Amino acid sequence: MIDISDLERIAGVEYSDIVKDIIRSEYKLRLILINRGFVDVNLSRRIPGRFGFHWECLGPQGSFFRYDNFPDKKCRSLPTFPCHFHNGVQGVIEPSPFPRDIVEGFRAFLEFIRQRISDSMKKPDRETGEEKKSV
Repeated sequence: MIDISDLERIAGVEYSDIVKDIIRSEYKLRLILINRGFVDVNLSRRIPGRFGFHWECLGPQGSFFRYDNFPDKKCRSLPTFPCHFHNGVQGVIEPSPFPRDIVEGFRAFLEFIRQRISDSMKKPDRETGEEKKSV
């Protein structure tokens, strides 16, 4: 069975380019990202196999992205139910684009974040028109 320490190790080793710090409790992680955002990682203690990965973007748009498999009545018609993806805001719920397996889904979610951070660094600075050098 997957343990929170397994996900902590993946985040700290495989994604050290975007994860600046990791705060851990018994069954939760908070990954502090290089762009001042964070990811909350939750593994249910009551129901084995239940998880939630929540990325909070602390920028001007204030968007968030969440991938979880906690059954949501609004998601019953999705082909990936109970897995679903909140894409940018709470009300935008889509079929999950990530693997159902917790470890592989976690890696894919962090890859999604890595790509979004990378893309945001490539956007030109509004004042100079040059690519941003850092997040």
